[in-house]
Amino acid sequence: MNRFIMLWGLVFFCTVTTTLAQGLMIRNYNVKDGLANATVYAAVQDKDGFIWFATPTGVSKFDGKRFRNYAKKDGLTDNEVVKLAADSKGRVWFFTLNGKPSFYEKSVIHSEDNDSSLIFNSRSHYMQYAFEGQGGYMWFLNTNNRIVQYNGKKTIYDKLGASGSDLYFLMRNDSIFHPLQASFHLESLHDPGNTQQQIYPVSPYPLDDSALHNRINKSAIVIIRNTLYSYTAKDAVCFFNGAEWGIKDDISHICIDNDNLWIGTQRALYYLKGYFNGERKVIRLLDNHFITSLLKDRDGNIWITTFGDGVYNIPYKNFYFSYLDNTNGLYSHSIFSISKDKKNDLLLIGQNAGILNTMDGENNIRQYTVDTTSGRNSVLSITPYTTDNVLIGTDNGLYKFNTVSRKTSLLKAVKMLKDVDVSPGGKIRIAAKNQVVALDDYAISDLDMLVTSLASINDSAYYVGTNNGLFFCTDRKRQLLPAGADTLRKVSIKDLKWIDGSLWIGTSDRGIYVMQNDSVVKHLSTANDLASDICQQLYYDGVGRLYVATNRGVSVIDIKTQTITRNITSSDGLMSDDIRGVYADNDILYIATSNGLCYFNADHIPVDTVPPVIYLNNIRYGDSTFLASNNFVHLYKRKASFEAEFGTIVFDLPELVEYQYNFSGDTTSGWVTTMSNIIPFPDLQPGNYTLMIRARKYKSDWSKPVSIDVNILPRWYQQWWARGILLLAGLLVVLIGLRYIIRRIKQAEKRKTEYNRRIAELEAKALTNQMNPHFIFNSLNSVQHLILEKEEKQALNFLADFATLMRQMLNNSRKSYISLEEEIAFLTRYLELEKIRFAHSFTYHFIMEDALKEYTIYIPPMIIQPIVENAIKHGLAPKNISGYLEIRLEMVDDLLYCSVDDDGIGWDKSNSIKSSRLIKHESTALSVIKERLQIIKSFNGSVGKLEIIDKFKSGFGNKEGTLVEILIPIVKML
Repeated sequence: MNRFIMLWGLVFFCTVTTTLAQGLMIRNYNVKDGLANATVYAAVQDKDGFIWFATPTGVSKFDGKRFRNYAKKDGLTDNEVVKLAADSKGRVWFFTLNGKPSFYEKSVIHSEDNDSSLIFNSRSHYMQYAFEGQGGYMWFLNTNNRIVQYNGKKTIYDKLGASGSDLYFLMRNDSIFHPLQASFHLESLHDPGNTQQQIYPVSPYPLDDSALHNRINKSAIVIIRNTLYSYTAKDAVCFFNGAEWGIKDDISHICIDNDNLWIGTQRALYYLKGYFNGERKVIRLLDNHFITSLLKDRDGNIWITTFGDGVYNIPYKNFYFSYLDNTNGLYSHSIFSISKDKKNDLLLIGQNAGILNTMDGENNIRQYTVDTTSGRNSVLSITPYTTDNVLIGTDNGLYKFNTVSRKTSLLKAVKMLKDVDVSPGGKIRIAAKNQVVALDDYAISDLDMLVTSLASINDSAYYVGTNNGLFFCTDRKRQLLPAGADTLRKVSIKDLKWIDGSLWIGTSDRGIYVMQNDSVVKHLSTANDLASDICQQLYYDGVGRLYVATNRGVSVIDIKTQTITRNITSSDGLMSDDIRGVYADNDILYIATSNGLCYFNADHIPVDTVPPVIYLNNIRYGDSTFLASNNFVHLYKRKASFEAEFGTIVFDLPELVEYQYNFSGDTTSGWVTTMSNIIPFPDLQPGNYTLMIRARKYKSDWSKPVSIDVNILPRWYQQWWARGILLLAGLLVVLIGLRYIIRRIKQAEKRKTEYNRRIAELEAKALTNQMNPHFIFNSLNSVQHLILEKEEKQALNFLADFATLMRQMLNNSRKSYISLEEEIAFLTRYLELEKIRFAHSFTYHFIMEDALKEYTIYIPPMIIQPIVENAIKHGLAPKNISGYLEIRLEMVDDLLYCSVDDDGIGWDKSNSIKSSRLIKHESTALSVIKERLQIIKSFNGSVGKLEIIDKFKSGFGNKEGTLVEILIPIVKML
């Protein structure tokens, strides 16, 4: 935190008369604020605006808020830096005790370690003065009175001028050698190389001569003990003699500030205000401080370096203010009331302990004890009354104070007085705790509320403000009646002012209300830019301005427009934001605060509206820190944070600087406001970005944005082609995985299908084998019949054919499919055997579609044979005449259509024969065929069909017999 000190000084006249002068708000920076050392030898401002301080432990670079310290470890040739110089190229030169030259430029300290042009044998003599010559040459004078030249390529000793007079040579040729310091310490003005020079111990020109002032500003200044000379090759003119001003100590440093002169000595700082205007006034500041250097920066701020007490700063705007507190004349720093007797030009300042301070037009301050009562007895109000008289309200009573005789008299003893009001006719009314007192007339007492303020409408009617709302009263009724709108019923009122038919109401926590004709017509609060909603006093200057004293500064309201025109706070120069009272005297505004009195020209408060200078400090990416640059390029680091650190050069109110940054590249929107000077971007992904940063200080516009082009380069695996390859590789892996999974599933399904198919085939073979015994049994019966009929030869032939048929049948039963040719051959042998068995009682015929001959057709075995067998056994055998059997084979939609057509007795008639054996066989044979067709469907999806038609009943005319149609799933091959 910065420290603020109120200092005052003595003003010496040519006579013995001494008066107290205005104080100055001085800010102190020390080691705790970041300064490298409390002993500071010199200060300089560089081209960018930074202030540099030379100390025994390095140098400090200051932007108004933060110190950046540099020592030997950072590149200095020595930690003991005794002087500084800043040239036009932006370099800051360090004069170290070891005499080795070094300078700071573009964030880098250049020395012989990193810059061969600075290699130099100083012979242990350090530099004292610096001059900048043409072509960028630098000239230095060391403690051995030797001139050292730096031309950018090397550092060498130079032999300009005569021995022992080198400094005079540089000074008198100032058109060639421009000095980089404000003054020079000399033992004598005698210049052996310039015997024609005139020396004037007494100035032949008056101090307010503009020509003398211009000469002093342009030429070198020589300090000889406690005198100052303006030095040129033609003459040396003394323009200040410390002895004439009571300054006996040697002058250590000087500073010219417009018409003012600052003198630093080993014991104090002297401020000669208006010196070059001929004013005879000096203010002694920083008593018992060793002043080592003085600097006026570009903004007009004054910097004072000291030996052991750090750095002091006086902001430029503080010269527009005058301050009074207990350090320069007042009883204490806390002020409760303020007023002025304009007739006698006497300022009245009320404080605690019953003390009334007066200050006349000559700034003479005197103190009077008004209230001697013990306990709280602060002077709370000062109200103009009659000619040469004012009313003084204290905690314990009302007093009259004569501004001429300075005598005090008690008018009324009243406990806990809060406000005093004088009507237009001079009638006095008092607000005190829970009562209203009309002096020498009546009192309204024992109220159940705290009375805080009064405002007279005329001599007989007035408003009363309380902590419980607004009331109205007349001298005739002497009773408080609620007044105003409902919004004012429970409002805690702090002060009232009746102005041109309107009542202005200052509240404790709701801002300002304006009432006309018992109605609220205006409400002003912080939403309308009021400094605070907590109002402490209202003051009307009589010319259209109402001043509202709050706990956060003063608000100025235009009575006519009822708008807030400005706010005045400590940021503008007040000693505190806790405002107790305001008083205006023409152009001078007096503001009483809890930390002293501040007065100034109300219309000439300096406001710095120039946007601040913003600079880049450094860039951090991951664990690395980089020098400030407008173009940052780096390879992407995983989970690394990008941080930009920046700052502004603002010496007045640096804590109020705001920043905005924009990472979108859109200057019209996307700005983010922050008070931090570090912007972090965690895990910044590869890409090109533009970071824009701007700043504004108190009451200024936004500065021009500073841009940083940030290019985060992708790693190889983040390149588009690498990502494409990785994506393709990923997809390939996924496809391979899916293919593997699908293949595994297909293999499993195939195995499952094969397993089911195998089961189905086994089931089909089992059913086929189930029919074989039936056929064999029938065939054996036929052999037996032949043997019984004594037809042994025919029986033997039958057995031979039967054996062949059995071999063929057994061979087919092991197969899932057999060719259609094999099936026809098998059926032909079977039919021939059946013809023998039934004594050639039927004939048969095969009809095969020509399309079947183009393919090799495979069908399940033993599907047609049972149907043919049924046709013979149950259709043709029961006939008394020869029968006919036709077997037709055709291709229908990749299925084999087979019809077995007989002209036997018919299906229905066959079923009517009561033979349980026949019925059983019939049902078994047909059910087996149907089941086989269903099984075949389960493993190859083909749908078979079996249909039995009785031709007589089904519309075949008078034809008898049975037609059996079957669709058989096949395998077709070329």
